[in-house]
Amino acid sequence: MDLRQEYIKLSDEQLVKKYQDGDQAVLNYICEKYKPLVLKNSKKYFLVGGENEDLIQEGMIGLFGAIGDYDVRSEVTFFHFAELCIDRQMIKAIEASNRKKHAPLNAYVSLYDEEGGDGGDVATTVDDPAELIIEAEENSSLMDRLKKALSPMEQKVFDLYMQDFDYKEIAAKLDKSEKSIDNTLTRIKQKARAL
Repeated sequence: MDLRQEYIKLSDEQLVKKYQDGDQAVLNYICEKYKPLVLKNSKKYFLVGGENEDLIQEGMIGLFGAIGDYDVRSEVTFFHFAELCIDRQMIKAIEASNRKKHAPLNAYVSLYDEEGGDGGDVATTVDDPAELIIEAEENSSLMDRLKKALSPMEQKVFDLYMQDFDYKEIAAKLDKSEKSIDNTLTRIKQKARAL
């Protein structure tokens, strides 16, 4: 039996324990398994004037940190811990770019949808609760202002985009050309930048 077949049978917590006990081969499997989560979470943010790959890379760094730091005795599942670490790493990169420490990251605009996140009680152990409330209010305010600035067509495209549909899938769902949807997403990003 190859290692992949062995790993499939294990829970995430057991996989992380194997890695922490020295099984280096399991790291690739965990990263491959969690890459869709990183990609999904990276869609909470727009990278204005650049590629989204930098943000995805930050998410993978967060995942790697989660694998090394996870306490297998914890009552929190690895999935929730990893999701929190991925988000925190992305937010940390965005905050650093806002302080202009890292020039390539200077164009991130957060579009985090508080209803889409699920940090649960874990988040309150990591951050000051007051900071979390302020952050949630700021994110909610940005989302409200952006939604008010969008045309009805842009709103439909934005809603589908936030549900993890890419521009080709959105074009098919709305019976529009891919170029039209791509242009609409560009306009949405420009409006987000203006806000």
